[in-house]
Amino acid sequence: MTTTVSPAVRPLVRHGAEMLVAMLVGMALLGHLWTPERVELAALWMAVSMSVPMALWMRYRGHGRIFEMCAAMAVPYLVLLVPHWLGWLGADEVMMGGHLLMLPAMAVVLVLFRHEHGVPSTNPVVRALGDRWPAVIALAITFDFWQAHVVPPVWTLLVCQAVYLFCGRRAPRVQLVVFSLYAALAVAVIMVSASAGVVLIALGWGAHAVWDLVHHVRDAVVPRWWSEFCGVFDLVIAATILIAWF
Repeated sequence: MTTTVSPAVRPLVRHGAEMLVAMLVGMALLGHLWTPERVELAALWMAVSMSVPMALWMRYRGHGRIFEMCAAMAVPYLVLLVPHWLGWLGADEVMMGGHLLMLPAMAVVLVLFRHEHGVPSTNPVVRALGDRWPAVIALAITFDFWQAHVVPPVWTLLVCQAVYLFCGRRAPRVQLVVFSLYAALAVAVIMVSASAGVVLIALGWGAHAVWDLVHHVRDAVVPRWWSEFCGVFDLVIAATILIAWF
């Protein structure tokens, strides 16, 4: 017996997934910008850092009830602060509990208001940020790389190119040639000194960012959102490796 998702449920699930991604992006990009010692300020900042990108995305998509959804992010922290002030909960419990309780709170808002829609924003800033969501997600994922520099193993470059080779829509011969070049680069990294190998890896990621840009401009081989995400991701890795090396 097979089960299907109701057409009425599908938009709710998609909306909830989008909100979750926006929250994670906010935590990565904004959450670390301020780390107050007082749990009250830490909880407030965490709610704000997750609510801002979520509200922008809801406005971009034309979702209603933005205020209620933002309240679902903050109210759990406010509720848990009361037992904290009474000495029943520690600061870590407040922060962890707030993260857990906001998920059912968001689900209540989704179900209660049934994914209400408004008019998508025409604000140029909101539209620009929303249209560039692959780049924003890539920046969020690589945010920590600027502080804790990462040098991925050279075989990860082969994996990146393999996506274009095996999942691409067109030009398999060209992708095979590029894959062969990265295989040669992997051999060179193994043969040269460690410091030279790091530089080669950085140049390999930088070259792949350019390759992503070519696919993005031409709208070829992979979806444009994928080439945009990979281009920003690859460029950050290349830049952070070179910054650490120099």
